[in-house]
Amino acid sequence: MNSQPTSYNVTVLPSSRSFQTQPDEFILAAAIRQGIGLPYGCKDGACGSCKCRMERGEVQMLPYAAKALSEQERQQGYILTCRAKPFTDVVIESRQVTDERAFPIRKMPVRVRQLVPLGPDVMQVLLQLPATETFRYHAGQYVEFLLKDGSRRAYSMAVAPHVQAESPGLELHIRHHPGGQFTEHVFTNMKEKEILRIEGPFGSFYLREDSGKPIILLASGTGFAPIKAMLEHVRHKRIMRPIAFYWGGRRPADLYMNDWVLEQVRSLPNLHYVPVVSNALPEDDWQGRTGFVHQAVLDDFDDLSGHEVYACGAPIVVDSARTAYTESRSLPEDAFYADAFTTAADVAA
Repeated sequence: MNSQPTSYNVTVLPSSRSFQTQPDEFILAAAIRQGIGLPYGCKDGACGSCKCRMERGEVQMLPYAAKALSEQERQQGYILTCRAKPFTDVVIESRQVTDERAFPIRKMPVRVRQLVPLGPDVMQVLLQLPATETFRYHAGQYVEFLLKDGSRRAYSMAVAPHVQAESPGLELHIRHHPGGQFTEHVFTNMKEKEILRIEGPFGSFYLREDSGKPIILLASGTGFAPIKAMLEHVRHKRIMRPIAFYWGGRRPADLYMNDWVLEQVRSLPNLHYVPVVSNALPEDDWQGRTGFVHQAVLDDFDDLSGHEVYACGAPIVVDSARTAYTESRSLPEDAFYADAFTTAADVAA
């Protein structure tokens, strides 16, 4: 009797990098475990960031959100590596394999140093890292909290990595979702000095520094957190590429660090800032741009073929931007980098 293979080989084109999966392991999980930097976002089949074409092989696809992978794309050979378990050797085509830029994923305890309300429903959570630990990441990546029931909650780091050399610590921006297991704790019971456990860094959402293209940063709500880290990194590295930052919220209060961004504009001559509000009320006395934030970019740019776009926030904003920019403004698909904020409810759905 032939024994079943215990692992399968995954080859990534065009780099020809390869790695092995363990029994019953998702392709993406195996890549992360071995330092192969495939693109991804939520790791739960909700955002579509890990979508790629499978050239050869067979996989089992576990349930995923329809918006992450359409039936037409499935018929064309596309898979989500975060939901695909191979049962043959597999060859996939991925637009980025950045193993040389990947930092090791680590688990570590953190202490809540400070809780600072940034708005009616946004909390700045400052975490102290162990003094003996070195935590390396790219500006734009995220960490996951490891909760006692085995579940995880992901949040982007809102501080650039260079600060770790002087003061090891993380800054997170957490929006309150009523009824949410973790956010309810943050807004009601979390105390300073509380000990939590995190794992990271995760995600392929970070600035590609080897490109000279102009940059468009697009954020909705707390999607600003990784953008803040990117802007700090840009200032630290003296990156002089033209940058247009569009930040959208329903009301002006949703742009909870607007004054901070204005300070960056004064010190970064290459930074252009466009705040956009979609549902301002008369009492807000909003005098700025209105409408949907992704539409503001369309109004300002007729051609995005020579740009890079970094989008973060609500899935509907990220998805709308990706479709509109690539289809109507000639943005190359491989020049759109995204991190959609999916909640536990999104994943369950």
